[in-house]
Amino acid sequence: MGEKNSAVKDLTVGEPARLILFFTLPLLAGNVFQQLFGFVDTLIVGRFLGVEALAAVGCTGPMMFLMLGFVGGMTSGFSICTGQSFGAKDFDGVRKSAAICIALSFISSIVLMIFGVAFCRDLLIAMDTPPEILDGAHSFISIIYGGVAGFIFLQMLTNLIRALGDSKMPTVIQATTLCINILLEPVAIIILGLGIPGAAGATIVALTIGNILCIIYIKKRVSYLHVRREDFKFNREFLMEHMKIGLPMGFQSSIIAIGAVVLQIALNGLGSVAVASFAAAHRVDGIAVMPMMSFGVAMAAYTAQNFGAKQFGRIVEGVKKCIFMSCTFSIIVALFNIYLGAEIIELFVGAEETQVIEYGRLFLIITGLSYWALALLFVLRFALQGLGQSLVPTIAGIVELVMRVAAAIFLVDWLGYLGACLASPMAWIGGLIPLAISFFITSRKLLRQ
Repeated sequence: MGEKNSAVKDLTVGEPARLILFFTLPLLAGNVFQQLFGFVDTLIVGRFLGVEALAAVGCTGPMMFLMLGFVGGMTSGFSICTGQSFGAKDFDGVRKSAAICIALSFISSIVLMIFGVAFCRDLLIAMDTPPEILDGAHSFISIIYGGVAGFIFLQMLTNLIRALGDSKMPTVIQATTLCINILLEPVAIIILGLGIPGAAGATIVALTIGNILCIIYIKKRVSYLHVRREDFKFNREFLMEHMKIGLPMGFQSSIIAIGAVVLQIALNGLGSVAVASFAAAHRVDGIAVMPMMSFGVAMAAYTAQNFGAKQFGRIVEGVKKCIFMSCTFSIIVALFNIYLGAEIIELFVGAEETQVIEYGRLFLIITGLSYWALALLFVLRFALQGLGQSLVPTIAGIVELVMRVAAAIFLVDWLGYLGACLASPMAWIGGLIPLAISFFITSRKLLRQ
């Protein structure tokens, strides 16, 4: 048993800052690899199929966020219960939690696939997608939604492994999956001539292989997650506990994504150049924010295990040290984007697309100056979620939605592309306020206990 679980990590003992940092670093690499899926799609499509194809794939970004945000939030929420059981040394509860995660992920896959494929074209039309890129966008997103089970189960399995303190192997699996995707996409697009659908299909095949690798690893090395048939006989209270945490976290991410959809509608009205610029810059931004997100995800695992072990003082200490580390990373990444953003955008479209490059650079400068707020938001949000709290993070998500919608309705009409660039900083600062107030109150309660 011990040899089969040698990779898991107890986060309830040891110096908090060191534990969090060394848990975060592999997690950061894994999250970067995950974001590189979209980066590779956009880069290959933009370079080999042109700006119009880049706009077609890029305008599906909010729809991807709508689906993947829900999936990521939901599976992270489910695995918080797994981490709390592990922290309490309830290994029977760990297996039962894993069984619940599998069952709920299976149901979610079916529902999201049916609704996603059925209504994705209608959503693209409702988003006022330019006619010249509508068919390409639909061909891409319909395949992605059709293979949503690959996204859900890879997220679920890697989150379960991380909940037990192992952040290294999920990174290795995600890196392997990305490499497979990088190899398959040019083959599908260039050699087989499948165009935009080939990019989506290659991603689904790579995700399927990633899931197989996760299953093999769990079978060989993580016996705590060896689910038995009797583990699927759910205790109603335990099942509701998973849904109480997981579903609000999923809906919270979807609420934020709705704001991105509304913003995309406003962007579509500015033309293909603005859409392509925003798509390319958003891919770069998606990778840039990964250090902050990774520290946040680390806090979810850290607080969940320590909450299960009733180590309340360690939770507050860990959050303070994590804030310092995450904010430091946010400054470094912001400087990188501000000074090298134009060169990175050029990779997507070539040096001749000067307007696309300038628009993309403007986006990266404005968002980079606000990364400090995002660093705080991620740490506090995931810390509260690791404690099993879902109400205030959901309220913060609603505030983010309101801010993005306000930017789409008022600022884009007034300032054009600049207004779209201001949407994320407004959302981050607005969402941070209720999270900061809530954690201040929660930390005082924890220290009293």
